[in-house]
Amino acid sequence: MTLTKVEIDVPEEIVPYTVLKDKDAQITRNAMLVYPYIKKGVMSHGKAAEMLGIRKVDLITLYGKLSLPYFDETEEEFEEDLTVLKKLRGATI
Repeated sequence: MTLTKVEIDVPEEIVPYTVLKDKDAQITRNAMLVYPYIKKGVMSHGKAAEMLGIRKVDLITLYGKLSLPYFDETEEEFEEDLTVLKKLRGATI
């Protein structure tokens, strides 16, 4: 993975939280930078993980620890999916 320096303007109070020496903290920070693009559907978890230099499952696990969902469904959408699954399987769950 090739690294490039990026200069951004942030409030001075945030600087200590953005300049990180710890590799895990850097990965978390960078994962948070790409999360909005995953949520909007601009990039997949797999592409984001590739860009971050980690495995997809590790990125999903990291987001889970941060309480960021892998599946972005409402309860109603989940119930609809479950109903379709029941119909396809011909069983009751």
